[in-house]
Amino acid sequence: MAGKSTEKDGGERIAKVIARAGLASRRMAEAWITAGRVAVNGTVITSPALNVTARDRITVDGLALPRRARTRLFRYHKPRGLVTTHADPQGRPTIFAKLPKSLPRLISVGRLDLNSEGLLLLTNDGGLARVLELPSTGWLRRYRVRALGRVTQDALDRLRTGTTVGGIRYGPIEATLDREQGANIWLTVALREGKNREVRKVLESLGLKVNRLIRVSYGPFELGDLDDGDVAEVETSDLRAAVGPELAAQAHADFVSPLEGEALPRQGREREAREPQRMTGKAGTVALRGPRKAPQDDGERLARGRKKHRRRDRSGGPRPKYPRPGP
Repeated sequence: MAGKSTEKDGGERIAKVIARAGLASRRMAEAWITAGRVAVNGTVITSPALNVTARDRITVDGLALPRRARTRLFRYHKPRGLVTTHADPQGRPTIFAKLPKSLPRLISVGRLDLNSEGLLLLTNDGGLARVLELPSTGWLRRYRVRALGRVTQDALDRLRTGTTVGGIRYGPIEATLDREQGANIWLTVALREGKNREVRKVLESLGLKVNRLIRVSYGPFELGDLDDGDVAEVETSDLRAAVGPELAAQAHADFVSPLEGEALPRQGREREAREPQRMTGKAGTVALRGPRKAPQDDGERLARGRKKHRRRDRSGGPRPKYPRPGP
């Protein structure tokens, strides 16, 4: 089974094993070890430079690690005004404080900054998170961007070979000028690297000031019709197919263990849910499973038997469509 250590491969770093158990991030697990809160086979350790196997008994604060649960992934529509962290020194609201308490402990795949919104992937598996956020994995991140100013398509095309801003080298960026809206323009931007505030800094170097940034896809996963604060779990079969055997092995992902502490109701594998089942949490409604809807077309929501309604963004302009990623 994927994710289990063997004596042949020398085991895994202990902080990684603790993180996979869902107790903490790898960094936090290392801090616990340094603080003397972790013991292996009855002996307290103070250095994370230790490999362990399935035969070793690990305890944290005297309690044995819980049995590892199945690797899970969730799509989350991050609203603006939340930081992507479990605790913020400045006391700002965090995404994890807004998630329903019934969900398992989750960590994010990469980050979206305070004023960015859109698709954020969440997982209970630290190994999977690290693999999916690596530039070498090559997953395309696609954004819809509103910016103040003007730019030509020729200037945007030059970003395809990479650019250097403030002494930092950024990889290739695909950017398309979609339309003008008053003093603003709308762009579609795609990249595979995702350095800190990369989109904002690169566009600023072209004389543009980003005032709205929406991530609409991350690899094969799309924001779709998730509203602000909504979270939806990716089915295990879909996740396994999207990750593929090579990345799954690299992440030591586990797609067969039981769903321990499962928060979402299961309807049985013999039938597919035809209608979304929902639960309510602090962040609003949580879409569990159900058919995906097609992306909205430039803010127009079409409902059967209802009139067209035009949804406007926070600045008063029409809501842009969320384009599907290219092949």
